[in-house]
Amino acid sequence: MDEIDFRRGVLPCVLAALAWALLGPVSRVCFAEGMSVASVSFWRVAVSGLCFLIHAGVLKELRPSRRDFGLIALFGMLDVPLFMLTFQVSILLSGGAVAVILLFTAPAWVAVFSRLLFHEGLGAAKLAAMGIAMAGTGLVCLSGGSLGEEVSWIGLGSGLLSGFLYAMQFPFLSWWGRKYSTASMFAMMFLPAAAVLLPFIDFAMPTAKGTAAIGVLSIISTYVAYFLFGISLRRLTPVQAAIIGNVEPVAGLLLSWWLWNEDFTAVGWVGCALVLVSVLILSVRR
Repeated sequence: MDEIDFRRGVLPCVLAALAWALLGPVSRVCFAEGMSVASVSFWRVAVSGLCFLIHAGVLKELRPSRRDFGLIALFGMLDVPLFMLTFQVSILLSGGAVAVILLFTAPAWVAVFSRLLFHEGLGAAKLAAMGIAMAGTGLVCLSGGSLGEEVSWIGLGSGLLSGFLYAMQFPFLSWWGRKYSTASMFAMMFLPAAAVLLPFIDFAMPTAKGTAAIGVLSIISTYVAYFLFGISLRRLTPVQAAIIGNVEPVAGLLLSWWLWNEDFTAVGWVGCALVLVSVLILSVRR
């Protein structure tokens, strides 16, 4: 991979991270409007999956073999629903700011998967960046969350599990991205995932504010964000994309602080700063 590919991969990766940063504060709008965790998760993957299907259909990209479709759909049914649910539970119980920070335990898992599946080397700079990011997320956990309430171990555990499930998507998308377009892959993943979530949703009509929030989550924070992220994975290694994506928790926690008055203790803010340092290490190295 040359320097030009790296630079072209960084911009869509950062833009995707900024779109994902809206997940915490916007999800809290949905919860405030009476929507359940399952309903928010379902509408997010159903609407965005439909967008990806239309996108792939217009460009005539959706022509998978039966075997490939089965494997991609199976991954979508196993990973995506649980990832969406655990992430939303973390937002609900521990706050949007802490949820996005805990999501970024993912780089350590991505490093393990990439080493095992792609034989990707781990230099000193990558290891240092991942170590600092992990230390930062650890301090955030010790701070107890960003809601200023009693610590929810279910919320913290859900956030950590969402990071593991999120990490599994990096090598999977990198592998299949060699054969299928971004829109095709997410259409094949998200629509089966929506089918899994369908029996658990509340069929009550959301309010106008809740509908608008779902639109932001589905179109901006999922369809647009994942499309940009898919582009970045064609030009970056999985570990690079995971570490650069640490822009997301920093932007997400600032938005949650600004919009919902979520706050951390001093220990929590130090942890957030360490996450940002991990991003800077990779940038300086390049």
